[in-house]
Amino acid sequence: MAAAYLHDIGYAPGLAATGFHPLDGARHLRSFGEEDLARLVAHHTNAKHEAGLRGIEDYEDEFPFGGTLLDDALTFCDLSTSPDGQLVTIEDRLAEIVERYGPDHVVARTVLAGMPGFERGRERVRRHCAEAGVSL
Repeated sequence: MAAAYLHDIGYAPGLAATGFHPLDGARHLRSFGEEDLARLVAHHTNAKHEAGLRGIEDYEDEFPFGGTLLDDALTFCDLSTSPDGQLVTIEDRLAEIVERYGPDHVVARTVLAGMPGFERGRERVRRHCAEAGVSL
């Protein structure tokens, strides 16, 4: 839950050291000793791919990707909520991102490249919730 609340903390002007919000947010959380939380924030919504497109080297050395259910759940939450807090489909959210940034922007290219993983993560989260008796 903390990762869902804090995943975009790197956008805060006082934290935006690199201009790449997953990295800036993760480094800030790490400074408080919150390593697991930092790793989740560092990798939400295909950020490792975007880091590569931005030329950020050694991203996964600094924040190893876990590929856990929590990683999938955080990205699922990020991509199923619109900028104004409304529940949306992942497909609609990606369309909104591409429209907002333009198809050639690094953010748009990142989310489009991540779609197969986002779909797998969505199914993993849905399956886990169904097994736990939680409906989405």
